[in-house]
Amino acid sequence: MEHSLVRKEVIPFLLIFGTLIVATTIIDILLHQFELVWIGRYLGIPGTILILLSFFYSMRKRKMISFGKPKSLLTLHETLTLLGALMILVHAGIHVYVILPWLALIAMLVNIISGMTGKYLLDRSRRHINTKKALYLQQGLSDEAIEKQLFWDATTFDMMKQWRVVHLPITLAFAVLGITHILSIFLFWQWR
Repeated sequence: MEHSLVRKEVIPFLLIFGTLIVATTIIDILLHQFELVWIGRYLGIPGTILILLSFFYSMRKRKMISFGKPKSLLTLHETLTLLGALMILVHAGIHVYVILPWLALIAMLVNIISGMTGKYLLDRSRRHINTKKALYLQQGLSDEAIEKQLFWDATTFDMMKQWRVVHLPITLAFAVLGITHILSIFLFWQWR
């Protein structure tokens, strides 16, 4: 039986994202269980720092910095972003009572999903389709038969290629909402 693009690429993507959500839930439950909820309140700070550090990859890609290997910085970007997001998700928990932090949180989650689309799905999907096409060519299928065989995979791949259209503006929206949230914390913090 053939492995479809959805089963081979999309489901693992959803599992990785689901693991982030499950880890957040487990950490939040443990903090409540051991009466350490106050730790979650402050996890937003190191989480934000990790996400900011992850931007070295974007800066290197746009030639704003010259140090570091792009592949190493990409791995660092992905790792720091997921760890930072985990901390921010635990920080948010279920204790957000105003709209601004929720908007920032939603923008962060959409940003993570769009970034993961680029990383985990697009490149793997391209390789998957090329491998299947080469296999069909070896079997002697005509171009028309190959196109029919790859129709749904190619359609899925074409939709996934649009991820940058979402990722960059959502990154900007997340940055604006996050900065606004941080500034509002400083404004309304009880500095006793």
